[in-house]
Amino acid sequence: HGILREIAQEGRMCRLKPIITVEHLRKVYRVGDEKVIALNDINLEIGKGEMCCIVGASGSGKSTLLNQLAGLEKPTRGKVLIGKHEISAMSEDELAIFRQQHLGFIFQSYNLLGSLTALENVALPLMFKGVPRATREKLAKKELKKMGLLSRAGHKPTEMSGGQQQRVGIARAFVAKPAVIFADEPTGNLDSVTTQQVLYSMLQMAKESQITFVMVTHENELADCADRIITIKDGKVLSNQLLTEEEKAVNRKKLFGELADQDVAEPQTTVKEEK
Repeated sequence: HGILREIAQEGRMCRLKPIITVEHLRKVYRVGDEKVIALNDINLEIGKGEMCCIVGASGSGKSTLLNQLAGLEKPTRGKVLIGKHEISAMSEDELAIFRQQHLGFIFQSYNLLGSLTALENVALPLMFKGVPRATREKLAKKELKKMGLLSRAGHKPTEMSGGQQQRVGIARAFVAKPAVIFADEPTGNLDSVTTQQVLYSMLQMAKESQITFVMVTHENELADCADRIITIKDGKVLSNQLLTEEEKAVNRKKLFGELADQDVAEPQTTVKEEK
């Protein structure tokens, strides 16, 4: 791990084996008699442990690309590989098992189960993995604490603000330490201060556990937290930029300001609770 960290710090992550590989990906939807080309011959690689932002205007194809990377939709042509697994060729059953074992998701609309408490929602992925109840509750509490939400562990989604619900969703995505987490506009429903805190927490937690994090956003300034920025326009990759350590330091200082100078745990555990 020490060697990997050194390579990352020197800004040479592109030399690491990619965890996500996309080859000649094409997605065509039929709308009545018309064909809509959502993705047109996409080729890209995302390295292990990278924070990758996919940016583009509304309708550019960025959410379609995220769905393809996560195996939520089948391509018309081409391949998507996660590690050595060709997920684009898997059956629905195989995909369900693969996602459960290796992937995490954060949604703009939170997607929490209303009948469960924050603690139970966060522990859910561990339950599917067969982790004993006492262990999963302990791990879920640990993630909630990182998100500054331990005091809300017994609350149901309707008893929490949007920002709190999204932080529960983030804790749920991280709890099983998946290889890759996919996030579609995860801060889309949050105010700017909460967005900054949530983004910083996600970045720190991903780096801490060497989790590859792929986030879609239409807000270019939010991509300043990334190691890699992929810009999509009209279903094609306009640019795929791997940032240097210097660029990342400047970007993160601009985006996070004082948060970037604080201890990792600081913004996660001192988020103000809405009354």
